[in-house]
Amino acid sequence: MVVDFHTHTFPEALAEYAIAKLAKSAGVKNYLNGTMDALCASMETAGIDYSILLPVVTRPGQQETINRTSLEINEKYKEKGLISFGGIHPDNEAYRQILCGLAREGIKGIKLHPVFQKTNIDDIRCLRIIECACENDLIVVVHAGYDVSYPGADYSSVSRIVSVIDTLKPRKLVLAHMGGWGCWNEVEQSIIGRNVYMDTSFSLLPILTASGAMRSPQETPLLSRKQFLRMVEKHGANKILFGTDSPWSDQKEALTFIKESGLGKKDLSLILGSNASELLKL
Repeated sequence: MVVDFHTHTFPEALAEYAIAKLAKSAGVKNYLNGTMDALCASMETAGIDYSILLPVVTRPGQQETINRTSLEINEKYKEKGLISFGGIHPDNEAYRQILCGLAREGIKGIKLHPVFQKTNIDDIRCLRIIECACENDLIVVVHAGYDVSYPGADYSSVSRIVSVIDTLKPRKLVLAHMGGWGCWNEVEQSIIGRNVYMDTSFSLLPILTASGAMRSPQETPLLSRKQFLRMVEKHGANKILFGTDSPWSDQKEALTFIKESGLGKKDLSLILGSNASELLKL
C-alpha cells in the first residue's frame, strides 16, 4: 500500500482560479489543475492507493463550507482512495464544537497552516485547538518551517514547534516538510527523536517556476538525499510519512525518488504506507 499523506485539491468551480493565484504568489509550477479527478488520475499513474487532502481555512467563516465539502469528498471518492481531513481557523471560537463534530462525523484529522492563517503555532489559539484535537483522537498536520510564498515568516519556526511539543506532548502531530521547510539543520538539532511524525512533502525534489526553470537553492533550499537518510535513521522510519504536496510536486516523480533514495526495504514499506495505515486506522 502507498499513501500520499499530503495533497491539496479545490472544488472544480474554484480550482483554476485558486491554482493560478497560489502558483503566482509562490512562483512555482503546478503539476495538476487542482481538481479531485486530476488527483485520482495522477494516483493511478503513480501507483498510489490513498491520498490525504489537507484543506486550509484561511478565514474563520470558511470552516463550515470546507468541512461540509470534506465530508462529501470522503463519501463520493471513497472507492478512489481520497480521504479529506477537516479544517479550522485559530479564530474559530467554537473550536471545541467544531472538532468534536468532525470526530463524530468520522473525519480523521485537521490541518493547521500558521503562515496562511497568520497565527503563531505556539499561540494559545493554536495550542487549544491541538489539545482539543488530541482529546478527540484527531491527527493534526501542521505546516512546519518557512513557506515559499512568504519568505522569512516564522509563524511555524522550529523553536515555536518545540514549544508546542514540550507544552502539549501531542500523540498524533504530523510536521509537514520533514519537520520544517528550509530549517532542516534546526530540525535535526531540536525535533529529531521526539514523538512526532514528519512527512516528506515539498522537501526532496527540485522546485520549478511556472515556466519550468529551476529555482535557485538560495530561493528554495532542498533537503539533500544524504541529510534525508540521516534524519530518517535518527528519527526512526516508523515516524516518517510519504507526502508530495500535490499539485505542487509530481506524485510519480516523488514516489520514484523515495524508492531510489537508498532506504532499506523495511523502512521503505513503513514510510510509503504502513505508518499512514496505522495512523489512519485503514
